Amino acid sequence: MVIVNRLDPTSGVPLYLQVERSLQQRVDVGEWVPGERLPTEEELGKAYGVSRVTVRQAVARLVDRGVLVREQGRGTFVRDTSLTAGARWVTSFTAELAQLGHSAGSRVLGQTVVTAGEEDLPPEMQLPADARMLRLRRLRTDGSRPVGVQTALLPLDRFPGLADIDFTDRSLYRTLNERYGLVPREAVETFTVGGVLDEDATTLGVAPGAHAFYVERLTFDAHGPFEHVRSVMRGDRYRVRLALRTS
Repeated sequence: MVIVNRLDPTSGVPLYLQVERSLQQRVDVGEWVPGERLPTEEELGKAYGVSRVTVRQAVARLVDRGVLVREQGRGTFVRDTSLTAGARWVTSFTAELAQLGHSAGSRVLGQTVVTAGEEDLPPEMQLPADARMLRLRRLRTDGSRPVGVQTALLPLDRFPGLADIDFTDRSLYRTLNERYGLVPREAVETFTVGGVLDEDATTLGVAPGAHAFYVERLTFDAHGPFEHVRSVMRGDRYRVRLALRTS
């Protein structure tokens, strides 16, 4: 596709900012749709009449802002923002994606019994160091696309027999409700931003250090906290949008 060069070297606005704004506008009007690959830096440089370094700087700013995403060995793509969590309830990942019109998938990466002393648990759980816990580590997907790795920790004193259940094709929250009568009431989540660690990169299909949300969640029912979850969610496939009010 031919790009009309509208850069103005005399405007006082750095060329990389002009390229950034132009690329943003082209994404906004739908010239490139979510998931579509952009032309290479060399192609964009020739079209805009600037160096690859200038294009790289503009693209890097759009990547940092979440407009574009780089995939190692494949190129730069328009970020798919359809998987955006808005107003949220105490629910499972499966239900959350269903509310967004997506089909959630799951693959068990590990299911073991550990003790509370082996894990970095929040003090609210008030568990002795020798308390036995189910540690359920799963890859969560949107269709077949990796979204995040979640590790859930649940006390087995509250849920006897939970460690013996095969969660390969089974919902954890549905099991807790149907087998133990549990109804979640509230949850506290803490989000931080960091790079994907080496041990998760291959599973998530990204390069080590790729942007990610790190989420810690403590979930409560009528009797108190029953679950602690640590998640690493791909920053290019998962977003959170919050509505803020003055009162």
